[in-house]
Amino acid sequence: MAVLQWLREGFLLSFLFASILLVVVLKWKSRKTKLNLPPSPPKLPIIGNLHQLGNTPHLSLCQLAEKFGPIIYLQLGEVPTVVVSSARMAKEVLKTHDLALANRPQIFSAKHLFYDCTDVVFSTYGSYWRHIRKICILELLSVKRVQSYGFVREEEVARLVHRVAESYPGTTDLTKLLGLYANDVLCRVAFGRDFSAGGDYDRHGFQKMLEEYQVLLGGLSIGDFFPSMEFIHTLTGMKSRLQDTFRRFDQFFDEVIKEHLNPMREKEEHKDLVDVLLEIQKNGDAEMPLTMDNVKAIILDMFAAGTDTTFITLDWGMTELIMNPKVMERAQAEVRSVVGENQFVLETDLAQMHYMKAVVKEIFRLHPPAPVLVPRESMEDITIDGYNIPAKTRFFVNAWAIGRDPECWENPKTFEPQRFMGSNIDFKGQDFELIPFGAGRRSCPAITFGTATVELALSQLLHSFDWELPPGIKTGDLDMTEVFGITMHRISHLNVVAKPRLV
Repeated sequence: MAVLQWLREGFLLSFLFASILLVVVLKWKSRKTKLNLPPSPPKLPIIGNLHQLGNTPHLSLCQLAEKFGPIIYLQLGEVPTVVVSSARMAKEVLKTHDLALANRPQIFSAKHLFYDCTDVVFSTYGSYWRHIRKICILELLSVKRVQSYGFVREEEVARLVHRVAESYPGTTDLTKLLGLYANDVLCRVAFGRDFSAGGDYDRHGFQKMLEEYQVLLGGLSIGDFFPSMEFIHTLTGMKSRLQDTFRRFDQFFDEVIKEHLNPMREKEEHKDLVDVLLEIQKNGDAEMPLTMDNVKAIILDMFAAGTDTTFITLDWGMTELIMNPKVMERAQAEVRSVVGENQFVLETDLAQMHYMKAVVKEIFRLHPPAPVLVPRESMEDITIDGYNIPAKTRFFVNAWAIGRDPECWENPKTFEPQRFMGSNIDFKGQDFELIPFGAGRRSCPAITFGTATVELALSQLLHSFDWELPPGIKTGDLDMTEVFGITMHRISHLNVVAKPRLV
């Protein structure tokens, strides 16, 4: 009898377990059917589709889009993810569903670097984010404020020309000098002084800090896809790298703020961005005061993003121009016809340089500084292109793939600025074929600042020098390998011979 009872109970337990399992499977299947998720490549247990990202996720995601379509669903570890790779799908994400997708996922690296995500880029959507974005748009990056720093750009471009000319007839490490230019402009505008004189640039280790920033914030580290297992960041060494980079940035910002709060400091005619932020912090909104950490988080946005995107665009731009001599010749002819025998390009000259503006657009098309836009996260269930996508899904927009989409562009892999002559397509967030700065609520507020800094330097370099590769080096020898991160630069430096024209 005891054996019979045991068998009966065992059967009941097995039946109960099987029933529960069947219900779970049916619910999962019905949910999957009900959701009608976008197409998805096959996935592995636990890691899902993570193994398909590789070392260059923008390329891997582009290849997956070619196979599965412009909107795909990936299970990246624990994180449900949608990737869009066409202008039409980007418009759905960044315009049609802009509000529902206005949030940012809380990425581990961003929380550690940006003072618990209290900056503009990574802050969660809400009243605090609206408050600091308003400060950026109205106070820090308004057209009037950007124009007021025109003298800084012109002085730093003259300094760049001098640095390049010094190396002739030898070779110039143009990549390094472009990094110095971008950093000097940003530091003077943001901090009121540059850090390249007297060895400060190397003393602070700016280049190493910026390179670490790019990689650490790529948003595609293994630990970010297993949020329930934070220990992974310790195992991979990511946490210690983040702590070290944060400490270095934080010490630097403490030094800058201390200088600005010194009552004996000489006041400049033009307030720098730290002056403006500290004034807002001191006299700010009582209902939503800015802490000093908030100020430092916003400064980091300005410093890292402002330096990085300018440098990357100029470096890729000069690389493409040297590889495409006919484009270089046409751009130089236009610049020189506008500027004439004057030694320096003025910002007022830029409006007449239509082909040069087309060159800049083509650089942004082929080499968007952020190849995969900073991820968004859905705050509610939405439907895109007939697919049901639940709340808390992470969204990636592959701007790199969109810029090379053959459905949008003829000869998409060829550097052809001519395609923009007579075209109304621009990069300010209204034309989804070209979105290097994103679009919608979470678009980059520094478009005007970044564009002015790039256009002036590029025009001046073409006006002041004739360019060629060092003896024995051909265009085919250039290493075009990219380093993937939140921004994407070339792994190799661009070494060139720059012959001065106006001496």
